[in-house]
Amino acid sequence: MTGPTEPNDSTIDGSDSAGPGLPTRGQAVVVNDAGDEPPAPAFAFDVVNDEKAGVYGARAGDTEVAGLTYQAVGENRLVLLATSVFPEFRNRGIATELIRRVLDDVRLQGKTVTLTCPVVRTFIERNPACADLVDPEHPGVGKEAHRP
Repeated sequence: MTGPTEPNDSTIDGSDSAGPGLPTRGQAVVVNDAGDEPPAPAFAFDVVNDEKAGVYGARAGDTEVAGLTYQAVGENRLVLLATSVFPEFRNRGIATELIRRVLDDVRLQGKTVTLTCPVVRTFIERNPACADLVDPEHPGVGKEAHRP
């Protein structure tokens, strides 16, 4: 049996992607939502880590509003794959708060992250206090990798 593999561009649905590692149109909207602070008062939601499915889900009551998918690699690292917020819940600071809570959980567990999600990458660029969570040996995709 082989061990977990590193995600690659085929891990993420790129059907409307601008190129490998670049955000899709939907992700670009969510990137804008992942700023330093929520643009409006924080939307009330709970975050549940479904380890079996590999997703941190954001739920408001019985309604799923967002999610951050990941792959566990070894015991101490998560590869953060993709962040999504349902369209009707965007521009409420949900992506920002979801990512913040996920990174807080990662820190509490003493783990590091590898970034393939451009939304999380943008969040960390805007919140450098979280940069220490990026695994130094496996940082993932960075903006500089996509410059012509």
